[in-house]
Formats: sequence, structure tokens, C-alpha cells
Amino acid sequence: MVNDKMIKYVGCDDAELDLFESQYELPEGMCYNSYVVLGEEKVAVMDAMDARCCEEWLKKVEEALDGRKPDYLVCQHMEPDHSGSMGAFLAKYPDTTVVCSKQAVVMMNQFGIEAKNVQVVAEGQTLDLGGLTLQFIAAPMIHWPEVIMTYCPEEQVLFSADAFGKFGVYHADEDDWACEARRYYFNIVGKYGMQVSNVLKKLASLPCGEGKGGVSLIAPLHGYMLEGEKKDEALRLYSIWSAYGVETEGVLIAYASIHGNTRRAAEQLAEILKAKNAGKVAITDLSRDDMAEAIEDAFRMNRLVLCCATYDGDIFPPMHMFLHKLRLKGYQNRRVALVENGSWAPQAVKVMKEMLAPCKNVEIVEPTVTIRGALKPAQLPELEALADALLA
Repeated sequence: MVNDKMIKYVGCDDAELDLFESQYELPEGMCYNSYVVLGEEKVAVMDAMDARCCEEWLKKVEEALDGRKPDYLVCQHMEPDHSGSMGAFLAKYPDTTVVCSKQAVVMMNQFGIEAKNVQVVAEGQTLDLGGLTLQFIAAPMIHWPEVIMTYCPEEQVLFSADAFGKFGVYHADEDDWACEARRYYFNIVGKYGMQVSNVLKKLASLPCGEGKGGVSLIAPLHGYMLEGEKKDEALRLYSIWSAYGVETEGVLIAYASIHGNTRRAAEQLAEILKAKNAGKVAITDLSRDDMAEAIEDAFRMNRLVLCCATYDGDIFPPMHMFLHKLRLKGYQNRRVALVENGSWAPQAVKVMKEMLAPCKNVEIVEPTVTIRGALKPAQLPELEALADALLA
């Protein structure tokens, strides 16, 4: 565990927050992490806090300082859920030097944050606190361009900015980090797999204290700190996720049904796939289920079935939103099967193919299936053929 005499956790939970970034459901709230690093000579505070938790955070920082003054406020990420309380912090500790990337300085001005002292740092530069060193790692587009991470080799602690974060308050899902970390990753960071892969390579070659090797503890800006097997598992999963690899062999069936007929066809196909030992078979109602979980499962598994009703010569809006988000997040390297429904002019397959066209290395499985109104018993062989083609 982190040495709490040298590195103190001063994060805050916001259990009442219902939506992260005003779009992602938070059944267990959210936490915002901050850390006070107490060197023998100087003190650094690692990141500020969402404005909703400002007062609580400032009290925690004051207690952790125990009479000392902060020399540095390291700003790894300028998004408002971390920079929202910077102004209040600098009003209380005006002589503090803000340490950040060059691009973060521009963003500070954009957000109206004024600092008397600013020190710009770049890849490989260090800050000596006396007995503890902070080494900075450029991490652009994880998931904003100004992001830096920070490594303390003496304690083998990586302050990882938004990377390795998760939804939920600090102690939520302590036995299952991956569940909410996966939903968090693909919906927030998912587009930037190449950039994540580049940073993972940097982390693998980090310097360390004498007689030590590698990162022992990851301290993210959201979610709990990771060490031991949890840290190793997080690194393993990030390697898969950032490469758009397959975590779970299986099929996600995502349907958008107006009156229930397309839903019944999707459920029938799910039973067929299960009988064919397709691995994990998940099914989601895009009109009612959490869209972020559907995105997560689409990236998690290697096969996807889209079942959609035609709507105004286009596709039913919940499916349109799903495909729009898949494209935004860089969906790729998957096999996709299509089922459409249309009583008089089926158009869903055509539109879904057009929306998937920009996605890299996505194979559309043939044949597709067209339903007119309700699935007929005579069409079951078509679903069987579709399932066989998908699993081939």
C-alpha cells in the first residue's frame, strides 16, 4: 500500500452524482482522487477536485499538510471534474506553483483559472521534493491533449491521471474493478487506443528506486488505487482494450424494436446462438438498457448482431445513437451480423451498413435477414444460417 507518511490520499466521494459528464449513469456515484506528496523539503498536491467537492477537499488537504504549505499543485488533467476547485485552492495558497503541460496553461486561461506561478513540464522532466522525485510522462489524448502522468520512483507509485479509472465511489465494486472500469474506458477513452498503447510502452520501461523494478501501485484520478494482482489485471486488460482486442469470446445482440417483433426475433436468435455454443451471448434493448453498457459489451466481445426496425426510411433512433457512439469510440476488428424489420420498405440493413462503413476492419456477415412485420416459423432457417455464418 502507498506510504501514507509520504503520500496521503485526499480524494472525495460524490455519492449523489447521477450522471458523469452529464451522460453516463452512476448507480454508485463517483469519486475524485487527489494526493498530497510530502517530500523532506517540498510538498506537491497531485491534482485538484470537482467543484462539487471543493470544500471537503480543501479541508482534507489542510489536514494532510499538517502545518506545511504546498509548494506545487500538479495539474495532470484540466477537465473540470479535476480543475473545478483549482481557483479556490490557489486563492487559499496563492504562492503555490502550478506544474502542468504547455497545453494545460492554455486551458487554464480558457477556464478562467489564474495562477501567480506556473512551471511547464514535458516528457522526462523531474521535480525534486527532497527524498521523493516526481517524473513526468507525456500522455496526450488520454483522453485530452494536455494530459501528463507522474511517476514517483522511490515509492514506485504511478499517478495515472484518468487512465485506470472507473465509475463509482472509492469503495464501490472492490472485488470487481473491471466491470465499471471497462464501461468507463470504452465510453470515455476508447477512441484513443493507439495513444493508450504508447503510454503503456512508456510505463513498461519506467526507472525505479534502487533494488526495485516497475510500478507497484497505480493511483488514478477516479476509482481506487491498484496494486498487486489488481494492478497486474488492470495492466493486462488495458493492453487488450487499447489494441481493440477480444476480452471475451461471444456475441452481443443489440436490438431496437418498436412494437416487440424485432425484439422477439433477437431473442430467438439468442437461443439459436446459445445452442450452437457461441460462448457468452448477451442481449440488450437499446431503447431501455444503459447505452454505455451496450458500448462496453460491443467492445468486449468479438461478434455483434444488430437487429433493427426501419423507421421513416432510416433506422429506429436508439440504434442510430448506438452506431453513432460505436463510430465515435473507434469500434473495429469485429464481425457483425444484421437483421432488419420493415412492414413495407425495409431499409435498416442498408442504413446500418452505411453507418458501419467508416469502422476499421469490421466484417459484415452475409446473408443478412429481412423480417416483414413478425418473424415467421419458415424464417427460422434464415436465422440458423445467419448464426452459422457469424460463428464461422
